[in-house]
Amino acid sequence: MAVDIQPACLGLYCGKTLLFKNGSTEIYGECGVCPRGQRTNAQKYCQPCTESPELYDWLYLGFMAMLPLVLHWFFIEWYSGKKSSSALFQHITALFECSMAAIITLLVSDPVGVLYIRSCRVLMLSDWYTMLYNPSPDYVTTVHCTHEAVYPLYTIVFIYYAFCLVLMMLLRPLLVKKIACGLGKSDRFKSIYAALYFFPILTVLQAVGGGLLYYAFPYIVLVLSLVTLAVYMSASEIENCYDLLVRKKRLIVLFSHWLLHAYGIISISRVDKLEQDLPLLALVPTPALFYLFTAKFTEPSRILSEGANGH
Repeated sequence: MAVDIQPACLGLYCGKTLLFKNGSTEIYGECGVCPRGQRTNAQKYCQPCTESPELYDWLYLGFMAMLPLVLHWFFIEWYSGKKSSSALFQHITALFECSMAAIITLLVSDPVGVLYIRSCRVLMLSDWYTMLYNPSPDYVTTVHCTHEAVYPLYTIVFIYYAFCLVLMMLLRPLLVKKIACGLGKSDRFKSIYAALYFFPILTVLQAVGGGLLYYAFPYIVLVLSLVTLAVYMSASEIENCYDLLVRKKRLIVLFSHWLLHAYGIISISRVDKLEQDLPLLALVPTPALFYLFTAKFTEPSRILSEGANGH
């Protein structure tokens, strides 16, 4: 195979784009930025991203997709109040919005029209921050080679958030106006206003810390699910199994946290060795059982009552 010989590329992410191919002859352009959907290989040639995302990549995308949904549910519950019957419908609507946004995002991604994406494999943390690795051969001129080396894991999250926001603005106001009769006019739309704040925050978080989140999200899921479960059980004054079973809502919260525990464990283990990693899921109920067995020694109800009295 004849290949056009040119000087070697400088920089970690600069590559040569294929300009012409005729049989065994390949002609490449000058060293520069790779087109979208391509990244450099070891020989500094831009190659299309044709691999399927790994399980860990899907788990990362699932984590980023869950963030707005969990925040929606939190603020809906926060602002709905105990007497409002609209919370359940708003929870379902938020789930529908995020689910539809995820499906649409996959359909508009390459390849278009199928629930499947092609990607480039993440090799190291710097793959997320290619803008920091633009070379300066003469220390004066900078060769700009910034591109999405982790295609499409970086930009697909922004697309998903955009669809989530659009669907929320189209569906939620109509629903809240129809069914949120138990709330005052000023309180009806507070969960929507909250989303207008946390979506920009999530966008900045992905833009700046996407690479860090990619490697840290399993531990974030595991730690936060443990902390929030302990806080919820103590705030609800759950001290034994009967307190846990007396209300269906408490069981739903418990099972939701168990799913998050399992999600974090699977993400950490990556299920590389199935026969060794699956038994780890037996640890999922352990935090809740530990709390129930030790609650009688800490007496959360007494601590809460003393805190309310200012002692």
